[in-house]
Amino acid sequence: MLLFPSIAQERDRPNVLLIAVDDLRPELGAYGKAYAITPHMDRLASQSSLFTNHYVTVPTCGASRYSLLVGKLPQSRQDLSNMAAVNQLARKPESERRKTFIQDFREKGYYTVGIGKISHYPDGYVYEYDEPKSDLIELPGSWDEMLFNPGKWETGHNAFFGYADGSNRTDRNKQVKPYEMAEVSDEGYVDGLSAELAITKLQELKAKDQPFFLGLGFFKPHLPFTAPKKYWDLYDPEEIPLAPFPAIPQGSSRASLIQSGEFNQYALGEEKAGLDQAISDPYARKLRHAYLAAVSYVDAQIGKVLDELERLGLAENTVIVLWGDHGWHLGDQLVWGKHTLFESALHSVLMIKAPGIPSAKIKQVVSTLDIYPTLLDLTGNDDDSDLDGKSLVGLMKNSQSVNWRNTAYSYFNQGISLRTPTHRLTQYFRSESPEFELYDLIKDPNETQNIASYSPQVFGVLKALLDAGNTGLFDKQ
Repeated sequence: MLLFPSIAQERDRPNVLLIAVDDLRPELGAYGKAYAITPHMDRLASQSSLFTNHYVTVPTCGASRYSLLVGKLPQSRQDLSNMAAVNQLARKPESERRKTFIQDFREKGYYTVGIGKISHYPDGYVYEYDEPKSDLIELPGSWDEMLFNPGKWETGHNAFFGYADGSNRTDRNKQVKPYEMAEVSDEGYVDGLSAELAITKLQELKAKDQPFFLGLGFFKPHLPFTAPKKYWDLYDPEEIPLAPFPAIPQGSSRASLIQSGEFNQYALGEEKAGLDQAISDPYARKLRHAYLAAVSYVDAQIGKVLDELERLGLAENTVIVLWGDHGWHLGDQLVWGKHTLFESALHSVLMIKAPGIPSAKIKQVVSTLDIYPTLLDLTGNDDDSDLDGKSLVGLMKNSQSVNWRNTAYSYFNQGISLRTPTHRLTQYFRSESPEFELYDLIKDPNETQNIASYSPQVFGVLKALLDAGNTGLFDKQ
């Protein structure tokens, strides 16, 4: 007799749909970028808590995702690597692993499914670019099912760096352009196949007598910027703005930036990026066009999945999280890539749609670390983990009534960076000067001038806050 109430209770627990988008900076209409054609993400944003000041913990894919999944600040330099989940989870005995929130949901009775790139590896298995798929799971204990359709590319890595003809960056020995516009359908690139797979799986999950956690990871707009030509055709190139500040900030150092090595791997690109000179305006505009086309392509795939969630009657009882794993410099500070401690690399997309919580724009500074406890809170699960983030639910319900910490910490490139509502302070543990960089983001949103030596009072207050986020990663030699 007790079985039936139990099943009913299970059905009533909210499902979770996590959509992770690679290299997605806040280049959406919902974030005030009117030139970006992103109707589906904009629609979701209009129904969600839209976090306008969300910052990642590490500006590289694998480490950012590891921090998301375990809800912890980086404790070692391994935690800053794309191999973080491999080293800390896949290759450790069960007794030494931290729990991911996916595993947490699974242990609490959720049916967990992963499609595409949720951790670092494109299909969730650990193997190198030129190797066949292995049996080593990157997130052991997390998934009931881990699915991926690599299509004509045959493996996750090949699909991740794939071109429309079935080739990829590796088998073409990097003799490729960093962009492509092919006359193909959405399924001519792999994110279209992932959307199809997610739709099919949602139909199956609807029939289950238990709540589900579905993780869906899209590859674009990660390099190469590839998309069906119809998404390129949405844009008038002359209406696409260029980077507002393609230069090294005054009082900064080249050591604080990067030489865009990831971007420059694409040997057939018309120009190389570097810190000595900005690439030409026409090529910069072409690349930004390519990035936007890839964003619009992914937007369409997200729209298909959200439409199916609605059609199946699942949307009203599903928590939806849309998250970008970090930002990306599109010529800002002369950089084409991530891997810096500047706004362009650390500021990313976060929106959360939760049953019973009205939509709102939330301006407080929040961290990727806050997502794990938020999901536990929204689904009525106890926060029984040692987490570094805090639940965002109070902010989501009433952003004016919560005493929020309003800080976010990020780590990379021998540095620790603190973001507050008004400033960014970064300390570098390196031989090159300056040691500190301070930017007033109200007066100088494009981070053009380091004012650390000119603002001693502000510096003193922020330095104490920055020290609170120092986990000892970069102790001076």
